[in-house]
Amino acid sequence: MDSIDFARSRYNTLGIELELQLLDPDTHDLAGRAGELLEQLADHPAADRVKPEMTRAMIELNSSVHEHPAGLLAEMRELRTALLGAAQRVGVRVSGGGAHPFMSWRDCDIYDSPRFRRLADLYGYLARQFTVFGQHIHLGVANGNAACDLIRRLSPYVPHLVALSASSPYREGVDTLFACSRLNAVQAFPLSGHLPEDVHDWYQFEAYYNRMRSLGLVESLKDLYWDIRPKPELGTIEIRVCDTPLTLEKACQLAAFVQALAEAVRREPAPSAQMWLAYDTNRFQATRFGLQAAYVTPEGERGRLITHLRTTFDKVMPVAEELGTADLVGTLRDEALHVGNDARWLRSRYHEHRDLRAVVAAAADAWQSETGTAGTLVTTPARRRVRASSEPIASSLPLLPADMTRRPERLH
Repeated sequence: MDSIDFARSRYNTLGIELELQLLDPDTHDLAGRAGELLEQLADHPAADRVKPEMTRAMIELNSSVHEHPAGLLAEMRELRTALLGAAQRVGVRVSGGGAHPFMSWRDCDIYDSPRFRRLADLYGYLARQFTVFGQHIHLGVANGNAACDLIRRLSPYVPHLVALSASSPYREGVDTLFACSRLNAVQAFPLSGHLPEDVHDWYQFEAYYNRMRSLGLVESLKDLYWDIRPKPELGTIEIRVCDTPLTLEKACQLAAFVQALAEAVRREPAPSAQMWLAYDTNRFQATRFGLQAAYVTPEGERGRLITHLRTTFDKVMPVAEELGTADLVGTLRDEALHVGNDARWLRSRYHEHRDLRAVVAAAADAWQSETGTAGTLVTTPARRRVRASSEPIASSLPLLPADMTRRPERLH
C-alpha cells in the first residue's frame, strides 16, 4: 500500500481561503474578469495569495499561516486593500456571499486552466453551477492520526458552521428558501460528503484512498469534496462548509471560533459513532433553516440548533479567553444570537429595496467597508419565522417545517 506523507504543522495554527465574486459595477451581474485582475496584481508582493477559481467571475484569497487570528485579520485586510485597488483599475467590484443572487450558471465561463478544463469535461454543467463562493478554514495538526481524530471531533459541529456563515439565500433570481443554497451545488458532486465512518486513523485513511485510486474513482486528494478533509501536503485539516461571509472581519471571526472550538473538543471525550446517523439530516437542516434548524446531538437528544449553539459558545468562550481571541469569538456570538446570519441580512436588504441588484450592490459595499460590519437589519413587515418543527409531523416525515401549507406567493 502506498503511504501518503503528512507534513507536520504547528499545533492549531490557522489559515483561510476566501472565494469572492467579481461584479460589473453598473449591472452588478457577475463579471468574468479574473484574468485581468490577476494581471493587475502580478507584480504585487501578495500576488501569490490571489488565485483564479473554477469560473472567470471568481477570485480566491489565500492567507499565510498564523498562530493568532489577529495576525490573520491584519494580513487579510492588506490583501483586501490590494485586491480592491486592482479591481478599481480593472473596472469591477468585489463581494462576499455564498452565491450571486441572480446570475445564471449558463453565463459563467470556465477559467482557462488544465485542471478546470478537465473538471468541466468531467462534470458538464455542474462545473458552471459551481460558481459558488465559500470560505475554507485550515487548522494545523501534528500528523495524519491527529487529522482523522480532529475531523471526527468537529463533524458534529458542521451544522453550526453552516448556520453561522450562511449567506446564499438567493440563486438565479429566486429566494431558494434556504439559508445556504451553496452547499446544494457541492452536494451534486459524487465525492462530496464526509470522512468514512470506519476511518479512525491515518493508516485506515491511506487504505481507503488507495483503494479508491486503484478503482479509478479518484486521481488526487483534491477529488474528495468532503465537508472536512485532510490536507496532508499542508499538514492541516480543511473545513469547507462555510459560505463566504459578507465581510472580511466575520471571516476571521469564524476562523477564531473554529480554532477555539477545535481546542475545546480535544479536551472532551470523542463523539460516539451515533453522530453519523443524524449527520446528513443535521447538515440539511442547517442549510435550509440556518440558525432556526432542528438538531440531533451525538447523544441522540433533539432540540434547536440555536440552543445547542448557545451551549457551544459557552464551552468555547473560556478557551477563547485562554487563546486571547475572546473579542473575535464574542462578536461572532453576539451577532449570531441577537441579529442573525448574513442570509437574514441579505433578505432584509431585499425587503428594503425589492430589487436584487440593490442587494448585490449593498453586499459589495459591505465587503469594502472598513467598519467590519455589514450594517443593521431594517424593519420589515411581520413575517412568520421559517424554522424546522420541534416534533415530527408524522413518523415517516421527521424534521419538516411545522407549516407545510404556506408557500410564498411567488419566488422573487
